[in-house]
Amino acid sequence: MTTGIGILLVFCTFSCKQEPINTKMSGEVFGTSYGVQYYSEKNRSFQRQFDSLFDIINTSMSTYQKDSDISKINRNEAFTIDEHFKNVFSASKEIYEATDGVFDPTIGVLVNAWDFGPEGKVVALDSLKIDSLMLSVGLDKVTLNNNTITKENPNTFIDFNAIAKGYGVDVIADFLESQNIKDYIVEIGGEIRCKGQNFEKQKPWKVGVELPHFDIEQSVLKTISLYDEAMATSGTYRKFKTDSLGNRYSHILDPITGYPSKTNLLSISVIAKDCMTADAYATAFKAMGLEKVKAFLINHPELKVFLIFENDDRELETLSLNGFPEE
Repeated sequence: MTTGIGILLVFCTFSCKQEPINTKMSGEVFGTSYGVQYYSEKNRSFQRQFDSLFDIINTSMSTYQKDSDISKINRNEAFTIDEHFKNVFSASKEIYEATDGVFDPTIGVLVNAWDFGPEGKVVALDSLKIDSLMLSVGLDKVTLNNNTITKENPNTFIDFNAIAKGYGVDVIADFLESQNIKDYIVEIGGEIRCKGQNFEKQKPWKVGVELPHFDIEQSVLKTISLYDEAMATSGTYRKFKTDSLGNRYSHILDPITGYPSKTNLLSISVIAKDCMTADAYATAFKAMGLEKVKAFLINHPELKVFLIFENDDRELETLSLNGFPEE
């Protein structure tokens, strides 16, 4: 599940006496903030359309809305899913299989148990309880047939939080392209997709990768250019829990064990063709760990990855893989 951390957008002011016109919009959605900037030949505002699309996605996939489609499915109510749910479910299946189950939206029951989800913390969570909850985990136990979802285990709780935000970025980006907008950048909680260029500077869109901090301080580690691409970042230094002994544990859970991820990766940035894909893989890579990510990427050259991790001396190191921009 990605948290939107690790990215600082470089939004620019634009003042010009001729077209194209620079339009910027921002607000709150999906429990985080969003920003959209685009250039068009006319002064066109799509706020109403954006709000409508956000509402449709929430109604389809928000586990925080009791009357959403996904909430009804989690309650085992018969329901015909919409195209948005189908798109995200199909992509999740593909990435679930590619990662041998490391990316798994059915981890939702454990997300709730560890108090990172909408249902609240499970009292007296121990190894026996985790083993019991893990019986309902596994996207291979959930199928899509004729626009309906079937679960082998009625206790399976689907949570698309690790992919839906990126999908929301794609939905807004696709809408802009349908309106013949050729230069834009869309950001939701730090997940980004862009196309064309920043007209003010006549250069590609630039974004910053954040240096990990466990406090509220933000600083940019590096700035890169994006070319008709999407980028998502997942990390553990913004959203975590602390136990009575002061130990931190990650909001990103390992679907294989049911426990919070304990790898030395602090931040994972992924560049992909669309934001939904980047979002999901950024979460999966956190659970995989450094060496498994490196091995996985050998057969997936389409994914560009930047890792920030702690070495054996607890010092920060970085690693760029598959041609992640170095500027």
